[in-house]
Amino acid sequence: MKILVADDEKDVAPLFRMRFRPELASGDIDLLFAFSGEEALQKLHEHGKTDVVLVLSDINMPGMTGLELLERIKSDPPPLPVCMMTAYDNDDYRGKAADLKCDGYVSKPIDFAALKATINSFKE
Repeated sequence: MKILVADDEKDVAPLFRMRFRPELASGDIDLLFAFSGEEALQKLHEHGKTDVVLVLSDINMPGMTGLELLERIKSDPPPLPVCMMTAYDNDDYRGKAADLKCDGYVSKPIDFAALKATINSFKE
């Protein structure tokens, strides 16, 4: 299961690698990282949108925001699940994300047990 994590904070990569160490070691998941919305779209193009099973995207990123990334991903077939992550959880963000067909919402700091359950719900 290939997951793309889009977040402008570079320390998210070692954190996710540490928290998903068993799943990475067993080959259950493969993590790709993008540090901007633009880079996330490039990674989806490079790796094939059908190869990535889920995108986890921060909402607040410089340049293309996570909500703009969500809109771009959802407007380009095939459909791809996108869960939004944010430290600034509020009804406005949730409403905008829902309007754009967001598939899940994760508040920071991330509860990794809950995130793993969310990820497992997207496995085929």
